[in-house]
Amino acid sequence: MNEGIRSPKLIFEEKKAIILFLWLFNLIFFSWDIYYYGFRAYTNGEAVSIARDGMGIWLYVLVLGVLSIAIFLIKRGSIYKIKYLYIYSYLCIDLIDNLMRYLGTTKDFATGNIVELLFILFSPIFVNKKYFWVVLLGFIGKDVLLGLTLRDLNLLFPIISYIVLSAIAYILLNRFYSYILSLTSAYEELRQKEKLAVIGQMAAAIGHEIRNPLSALKGFTQLQQERYPNTNEFHPIMIQEIDRINSIVDDLLYLGKPRALNFEKQSIEEIIAYTLSITQQLAERQNIKVETKMAGPLPPIYCDEKQLKQVFINLIKNAIESMPDGGRIKIQVKIIENLRLNISIEDEGYGISDEIILNLGEPFFTTKKDGTGLGLMVTNHIIKDHNGELNINSVLKQGTIVEVILPINQS
Repeated sequence: MNEGIRSPKLIFEEKKAIILFLWLFNLIFFSWDIYYYGFRAYTNGEAVSIARDGMGIWLYVLVLGVLSIAIFLIKRGSIYKIKYLYIYSYLCIDLIDNLMRYLGTTKDFATGNIVELLFILFSPIFVNKKYFWVVLLGFIGKDVLLGLTLRDLNLLFPIISYIVLSAIAYILLNRFYSYILSLTSAYEELRQKEKLAVIGQMAAAIGHEIRNPLSALKGFTQLQQERYPNTNEFHPIMIQEIDRINSIVDDLLYLGKPRALNFEKQSIEEIIAYTLSITQQLAERQNIKVETKMAGPLPPIYCDEKQLKQVFINLIKNAIESMPDGGRIKIQVKIIENLRLNISIEDEGYGISDEIILNLGEPFFTTKKDGTGLGLMVTNHIIKDHNGELNINSVLKQGTIVEVILPINQS
C-alpha cells in the first residue's frame, strides 16, 4: 500500500497482504528446495541430502531468521518495512549462495528459485511503485552481477523472464493504484461532506439564535460607550469581540446554507481598492506596507462583488497576521492567456509547512490561537462558486504566496 496513505482500513489491508506474502514465500521457498534437492534428485538417481551446495543449512537458518524479524515488526506495527526487509535480505542471501555454489567451478548456472516469481507477481498487491522498481531492478541487477562474475550466458533467460513478467505486473499495479486513489479520494470527499453536514446542522440550529442576543449586546455596549465615553476603556474591546463572534456566525451560516450569488460585471481594481481601504488601518498598526501592481488595463469579470470582497479581506488579513513584526505585502493582478485573472498576495511572514498546507481549508483546522479554521474554508467555497482556483505556495521563514485565479468571461 502507498506509505503516504495511512488510513486504518488500508493499514489493515497491508497487514493481510504481508501475512499472505509471508505464508506464500516460506511455503514456496522450502517446497521448491524440497522438490529440487529431494524429489528431483531422487528421481534422477542423485544423492538426497539436506546439506545442499552453497550456504547449505545456513541458508534455511537465515531465511527463518528473516521470518522472525518480520513477525517482530508485525507486532510493533511496522508492517511497511517487511516487504523491503524480505526483498533486500533475499537478494543478499541468494547472491552469496549462488557465488558460493558456482564461483570457481565449471558448472553452468542451473536456475533460480521459483520464489522470485512470487516477488514480481505479488508486487502489485502492495500498490507501491517504489517497491515494484526495487524488486525488478534488484533481480535484474543480481543476475547481471552473477552473469558477469560467473561468465555464464544462461542468466539471460531469467532476466528476460523478469522483464516480461514485470510488464504484466506493472499493468496490474497501475490498475490497482488508480483503484486505490479513487477509493481514497471518494473517502476524503465523503468525510469532507460529513463535516460540512455537521456544520450545516449546527449553523441551522443555533446560528440565528446566537445573532439575536449578539445584536442586543452590541447595541447595549455602544449605548454605554456613548453615555460614558471617558469612564470605561473596555467598551471598544467588547464591541470588537462581539463583531468577531458575529463574523464566525456569518461563516457558519454561509457553510450551512450557501448564499445565492448575484453575478454582475465588476471591476477587479475597485474590488481590490475597497479591500485595501478596509485592511489599511490594520496593516499600518503592524507597520506593514502594502504594494499593488495592476497589469492593466484589466477587463471586467462576472462575479458576486460582495463575496469576492470577503475573499480578499480574508486573504489580506491572513497575510497581515502572519507578520506581527511588520513587513511588506505585494498584491499583483495580471491576465493569463486573455482568459483568466491571476491575483497574487505575497507576504514576508513565517511561512507554512507542506504538511499544514495540505490541511488548510479543513473545517476547524487553524494555526491561529483565536482562529476557527472557517475563514479559509469559506474563501475556498466562494472561489469555487466562481469557477476559480486557490493556490498556496509557502517557504518557512520566507513567506507565502496565495494565488486566486478567476475566469474573465463567466456570463
